[in-house]
Amino acid sequence: MAAARRAAAGDPRAGFRRAAEPSPAVPQGLIRAARKSGQLNLSGRNLGEVPQHVWRINLDTPEEAHQNLSFGAADRWWEQTDLTKLILASNKLQCLSEDVKLLPALTVLDVHDNQLTSLPSALGQLENLQKLDVSHNKLKGIPEELMQLSHLKSLLLHHNELSCLPDGFGQLVNLEELDLSNNHLADIPTSFALLINLVRLNLACNQLKNLPADISAMKSLRQLDCTKNYLETVPSKLATMASLEQLYLRKNKLRSLPEFPSCKLLKELHAGENQIEILNAENLKHLNSLSVLELRDNKIKSVPDEIALLQKLERLDLANNDISRLPYTLGNLPQLKFLALEGNPLRTIRRDLLQKGTQELLKYLRSKIQDDVTNPNEEPPVTAMTLPSESRVNMHAITSLKLLEYSEKQAAVIPDEMFNAVGSNPVATVNFSKNQLSEVPPRIVELKDSLCDVNLGFNKISSVSLELCVLHKLTHLDIRNNFLTSLPEEMEALTRLQVINLSFNRFKVFPSVLYRILALETVLLGNNQVGSIDPLQLKKLDRLGTLDLQNNDLLQVPPELGNCETLRTLLLEGNPFRTPRAAILAKGTAAVLEYLRSRIPA
Repeated sequence: MAAARRAAAGDPRAGFRRAAEPSPAVPQGLIRAARKSGQLNLSGRNLGEVPQHVWRINLDTPEEAHQNLSFGAADRWWEQTDLTKLILASNKLQCLSEDVKLLPALTVLDVHDNQLTSLPSALGQLENLQKLDVSHNKLKGIPEELMQLSHLKSLLLHHNELSCLPDGFGQLVNLEELDLSNNHLADIPTSFALLINLVRLNLACNQLKNLPADISAMKSLRQLDCTKNYLETVPSKLATMASLEQLYLRKNKLRSLPEFPSCKLLKELHAGENQIEILNAENLKHLNSLSVLELRDNKIKSVPDEIALLQKLERLDLANNDISRLPYTLGNLPQLKFLALEGNPLRTIRRDLLQKGTQELLKYLRSKIQDDVTNPNEEPPVTAMTLPSESRVNMHAITSLKLLEYSEKQAAVIPDEMFNAVGSNPVATVNFSKNQLSEVPPRIVELKDSLCDVNLGFNKISSVSLELCVLHKLTHLDIRNNFLTSLPEEMEALTRLQVINLSFNRFKVFPSVLYRILALETVLLGNNQVGSIDPLQLKKLDRLGTLDLQNNDLLQVPPELGNCETLRTLLLEGNPFRTPRAAILAKGTAAVLEYLRSRIPA
């Protein structure tokens, strides 16, 4: 409160430009509660302007003080808390008063989804401000004074009409998140190089023709989104950004990709809808962590054999290019779950094979490697003299691909000879999908020292056995299309599990053990009967990027889910809840999370 009085001292008339009468749009009860909590949420109240007594909340003697001279402990208005959080989102504000400076204790100011055309220079006096959201307005510029907010960590300016930024942007040295997407920016100030604490930078949907090479000085940057600009090249220095994990370059005018010698942590590279013609080995060979490579709708003519070095690749999208042949070594990628090749003039792969899906395609590519390579240690070919049981075991797959496969056999149990054949060979991937299994094969425990990826999808499994819970190296688990209703608490031991697919089962509640598997990046629970989720527990999963809860029985979506800010993909369609409405869901994950955050009670 003392801070508020000091701010007023600079101008004795401050806050008296209009009569300080309470606006009927803001009930006194809200103001009283805000004096105690330090938080005031006025979102969605149709406000054309902010009532004067809101700015003066920590200065004026409260109305009730004049009426009641005997105060209980609850009514000690002189012990009020300085306002630290003010939410004015989704109103009809066309301007903000300079009186905003009367709230110097503010750490969060949210005025997104209004009709602001400018910001008051007094914002620069809010020296405690850490988060400023002015997205979805009509701002044409930013006052220089804003650059004085040295404690600012999150600045959201997306969906405005900005065509240039102040040169002093680099003064915001503590900034961790900056969203400038959907504006009219043609260039970026070179002082951006000073934003060394920035983790997320979104420049999508602007008019950028190039990026300053100095951007590479952002040593903390993990996520850079430059989708839908006019970039013809990417500065080669970008390749030295050692922290970068996600890079979005879609819908630009790139003719080639840079080499990435230092981007050892890069997990996702999205460069579809460009004019890339050549994919060099140099572009790829350093990307040891890459799990998503999206290059659809380009003009790529060939794929280098070195693509087989991307051992962690899970999604590869090469649709609609000019590729006529593929390296068969693609079939060796152990984690590959999704391969899109449609719209290419492939000569060696029949069109009907392309439509059968990724696993069939990889199986075909692996079979071609065997045709190509005459390996002296290879198993003898199947002849009339070979016993039928021996011919079922693909020793090449076990020794070369570290793959144990027995899928689409409609089998009720996995034959012992499959496990016997493994011997001392390390097996990384097991595929027992599309059978009639009623339980997890008990002998799977024999593979615990090497097994990373298990596919038991499309079976009749009704419970997960403890054998599965000791596979301590497991990173990917697919048990979709079974009869599961719960998961055992012992699964907490799967500390490396990153991806779990539980869709098309019979879960009625979100399996509580998942909240404790902190490595999870993708949870697929679509097409179950889940009725609720716990957003506070979910927030502990600080690597969770994808959560699929489509076609469940969610009657409501808890607003606190909006605080799970690591989510890049949140799928909620097909549930019986009323809000968020379909129009908000259609805007995508970022918009849904933003909407949910705006609904969190103050």
